[in-house]
Amino acid sequence: MNTVARAVLGGALGRHRGRLALSVLAIALGVALGFAVALVNASAVGEFEGAMKTLSGAADLEVRGPRAGFDENVYPLVARDADVAVASPVVEVDARIEGRDEALRIYGVDAFRAGAITPALVPTARDALDVLRPGNVFVTPAAASWLGVDEGDTLRVQAGMQGIALSVAGLAEASTGERYALMDIAAVQDLFSRRGVVSRIDLRVRPGASPGAVRARIASLLPPGVSVAPPQESAATTARMSRAYRVNLNVLALVALFTGALLVFTTQALSVVRRRAYFALLRTLGMTRGALARWLVLEGALAGCAGAVLGIAGGYAIAYVVLRVVGADLGAGYFRGVAPRVVVDPVAACVFAAAGVAVAALGSLAPAREATRAQPAAALKSGDEQEAFARLRSPWPGLAMLAAGAAMTMLPPVVGLPVFGYASIGLLLVGTLLLLPRIASVALSRIHGGHSLPAALAIAQLRGAPGQAGVSLATIVASVSLMVSMAIMVASFRQSLDDWLVRVLPADAYLRAGSAGDTAFLTPAQQRAIASVPGIARIAFLRVQNVLLDPTRPRVALLARDLPEHDPGSALPLVGDPYILRNGDPPPAWVSEALADFMHLQPGARIDIPVGSATRTFVVAGVWRDYARQQGAIVIARPTYVAMTGDDNATDVAIWLAQDTTAAQLRERIEAALPDAARLALATPGEIRELSLRIFDRTFAVTYALLAVAIVIGLMGLSSSFGSLVLARRREFGMLRHLGMTRRQIAAMLATEGLVVSTIGLAIGLALGFAMSVILVHVVNRQSFHWGMELHMPWMSLAALTAVLLVAAVVTTVASARQAMGGDVVRAVREDW
Repeated sequence: MNTVARAVLGGALGRHRGRLALSVLAIALGVALGFAVALVNASAVGEFEGAMKTLSGAADLEVRGPRAGFDENVYPLVARDADVAVASPVVEVDARIEGRDEALRIYGVDAFRAGAITPALVPTARDALDVLRPGNVFVTPAAASWLGVDEGDTLRVQAGMQGIALSVAGLAEASTGERYALMDIAAVQDLFSRRGVVSRIDLRVRPGASPGAVRARIASLLPPGVSVAPPQESAATTARMSRAYRVNLNVLALVALFTGALLVFTTQALSVVRRRAYFALLRTLGMTRGALARWLVLEGALAGCAGAVLGIAGGYAIAYVVLRVVGADLGAGYFRGVAPRVVVDPVAACVFAAAGVAVAALGSLAPAREATRAQPAAALKSGDEQEAFARLRSPWPGLAMLAAGAAMTMLPPVVGLPVFGYASIGLLLVGTLLLLPRIASVALSRIHGGHSLPAALAIAQLRGAPGQAGVSLATIVASVSLMVSMAIMVASFRQSLDDWLVRVLPADAYLRAGSAGDTAFLTPAQQRAIASVPGIARIAFLRVQNVLLDPTRPRVALLARDLPEHDPGSALPLVGDPYILRNGDPPPAWVSEALADFMHLQPGARIDIPVGSATRTFVVAGVWRDYARQQGAIVIARPTYVAMTGDDNATDVAIWLAQDTTAAQLRERIEAALPDAARLALATPGEIRELSLRIFDRTFAVTYALLAVAIVIGLMGLSSSFGSLVLARRREFGMLRHLGMTRRQIAAMLATEGLVVSTIGLAIGLALGFAMSVILVHVVNRQSFHWGMELHMPWMSLAALTAVLLVAAVVTTVASARQAMGGDVVRAVREDW
């Protein structure tokens, strides 16, 4: 019996190589994309964490504070603790490289102290004194390759508005591919205006001492905005910033695998219908229901195995190309300066391979169960095929899933991730797929074929087989809905970003002291020189710092801005109503949506911010939308900041021009007034918007690629399902030919069926995709990145997609019809004689 079953089932697989190849390819694409994204993410995070571990060395604790640094007098306080064996101060700066729009991380270290804790931060020099010479810098091999420099070359960086020439005295030994440079700590403090401050202090605890007890004692000595924690916490905090982005990519990659599973399901369901008489014969010969089900599931699993093998190999190749073309951050900017290599994780490979096999087997499970339920005597007769779809019409499971999916949109995130948001989308999708036969039946009952015989027969055929139409709709509805939802979400984000840029860029021109890094700034004298340039109607300065509000979270951007005196909040894209200041209130501060979510802040609440050497209390005057800083941002009035800190430098300038002045004239006049103006980056709002949207498109390039794959799999599913349906009806076509219908009429009938089914599928997919996009925009996006956006519909893109899919459906159906009618009419109907 097993030999007969293998022959029958194996022969069926051999006769349908095309549809089997499509199923294998769909599974392979899903596995490849999921495995590639997992490899890229794991490689980037692993390389980043490895670099952080190398740079922290043997440190047990790390004292850190604002990005600009904290008072170096903290160093002797912590170094004198009885249980601190070694304390090593470090100054970190991101110095802009002249001629480039990127910055190089430079670590200033005390070589005598760092050698005992962080040997990776101590360069090996031919002359030991080279390490202490102020103009010397040591770069890692990755940085040297990136910069195109070697030992003895000169590297020019920007400090303030001045250019500084550094001599490359040698290469710093680095076990990772991170790009950074090393200098003497005193030299970094002098050259980059960091005198009297350090960025962090690495601590090694004496053997036998409790790091927890040492941490508690040191924490009591630290000024506001400075904390102490193990280095691993800092690395985890930084990696956590990119977690939502990486998880979203993983989920999106698995969409292709899910769509592939649906393709296997439709292919198997329609294939089982075509072989219904074969299975009935096997049952009459003694094969049990369980054995038949196992053979059919094995068919799907074998397709999954082939797809998994191809997918793992393809995933590695995709990851290799992505890391070299797009980068470790997949265009999002989270892991700049990291150059990871693809390292294959056997566990991840096994997991994704098993997922490919599992989804293929699950896709075959429902058709297998249906095949075992058929009564052999009835199944041996022609016309019993529609009974295979009769059990798919109950609406209650689908309705229950839709209700559960809607309810889950109200649940909060889990550990900062929109778990229930993803589950809601999945339940809505599966619930709709279960309702497809009922939806198709209702829709077809309202469609009339008119006076055309082929159209009337097409509608009658579809009305008589709504379950079969529902199965053929599954892949197209899934792929279209997922694709539409992502397209609407991306378009909404892009348009919201564009609208936000228009709001936050009201000036005619913008100046930045440095296009990258944190070592460039404008002194008060330079600010006065710019303000005195003819043709400027109004000018506003901005100082950007990064402060530590919560040791468990990344630093928050503190923006000290020149704001309108009469209505400061009008310069910001506020969300909701602002707080009306009262007498006796602390100074106002405006917090971004992300920070308001993190800290549960509302207008009128109080917030403590480390400004200068003390913690200052502010009142939240409003919440504003900020798409530039996921970690959160705070805006305060610049005069308030200067009064609290004494720091009157500026990093950015907004300029409103007089009516008779152009941006080009402004550039010429500033260069004449300021000797170092060539290092200023001048841009108009249009240029900034264009650059920002280009960065957005680069960030979502992977999303666009995954959407394209979903479209391809959807078209493959459409082709496979219609092809299988047409081939399964060869006897029907033969009978119609005997009754006098021409090939052209039958082709017209099938084209009408394809057009009607595709139209229904597209309508359902568009409606479901819109509902899913609402969840993506207002639940998943909000819980992942903590900023809101408005819903925008990409009408032109959706119309083009709809037209392409409709044309593809008709062409596929007609092509399948020609293949089905290629044989002799008598042979097509002889099984009914």
